[in-house]
Amino acid sequence: MNGIKLISTGSAVPKKVVTNDDLAKIVDTNDEWISTRTGIRSRRYCTDGESHTSLCLAAARQALEQGGVAPGEIGICLVATVTPDFLSPAAACLLQKELGFPEDTICFDLNAACSGFVYALHTAECLLASTPRKYGLVLGAEILSRVMDFGDRSTCVLFGDGAGAALVEWGANYPSLHAVLGCRGNSEVLYVPGVNTAAPPHVHMDGQSVFRFAVEAVPRCAREVLDRAGLTPEDIDLFVFHQANQRIIDFAVKKLGIDPARCPGNIERTGNTSAASVPLLLDELVGGGAITSGQKALCGLWRRADLGRGSAGAGVASNKRQSRLLERRCSPRTQVLSGFAG
Repeated sequence: MNGIKLISTGSAVPKKVVTNDDLAKIVDTNDEWISTRTGIRSRRYCTDGESHTSLCLAAARQALEQGGVAPGEIGICLVATVTPDFLSPAAACLLQKELGFPEDTICFDLNAACSGFVYALHTAECLLASTPRKYGLVLGAEILSRVMDFGDRSTCVLFGDGAGAALVEWGANYPSLHAVLGCRGNSEVLYVPGVNTAAPPHVHMDGQSVFRFAVEAVPRCAREVLDRAGLTPEDIDLFVFHQANQRIIDFAVKKLGIDPARCPGNIERTGNTSAASVPLLLDELVGGGAITSGQKALCGLWRRADLGRGSAGAGVASNKRQSRLLERRCSPRTQVLSGFAG
């Protein structure tokens, strides 16, 4: 058996905090309406001098520094995103240039919306098996403020900007992610039109349809992840769910029968950051000591646009390099399970 283990994490968010009261000045809404329906109180927006690339660079540098891995040791760099600075070159290629990865490093972007980070983890696992260098950098990053329609009050209040990064290592004796992937295409419930199409490139969402799907899909996906890993909900120390809507998370917690205290979140401060959501929260929990050595964490994502679903699990290495990391980030022996539902 072979697979990848998590070595370290990193994250970056814009400086500008946009509260619900700030949005109420430009949109017909208020703090009570937003917070009671979503759990969101504020989110971050990029301003002058900040970009998708700058957030990715900051998160990636943190992960490399915390893991004690040099750029020359990276064999693959993947960025999960729907809002890069350029359609081409890829955000991952810009990281290769700025961070100095070798020119034979596999670098590309991956668009799988909110579940992009898990897609990217599994893709990295597969590709690292054939690369000469066994460290991979996987990021989820979004600047969703640039694709918001601020005339759509039910959608524009949900999203924010940010980037999260995970440094992973492939090993012949590491456990497989056991990924289960799939989709059921849908371009009506949640979508962003492409360049030069009839509609502007704004996020369009049928919120009720997304909500109904998510409250069914999240617990189902979590159980599938656990079945693949041979675990039960009682074996998991923390559930790190995609931060889309607090009510969705609350429903999932109730259906799974788990203690809400084992399901931390940051949606109150970040909003929905799509592909960046789980890596942002994961880095926050690792850096704050909530995820410590020897624990198991299950990460769950879903996306309604494609109705994709899947599951994956990863362990964390514990050689001398990671032992040094333990003293700084408390994460090297944490087993991370992750899954997404479309």
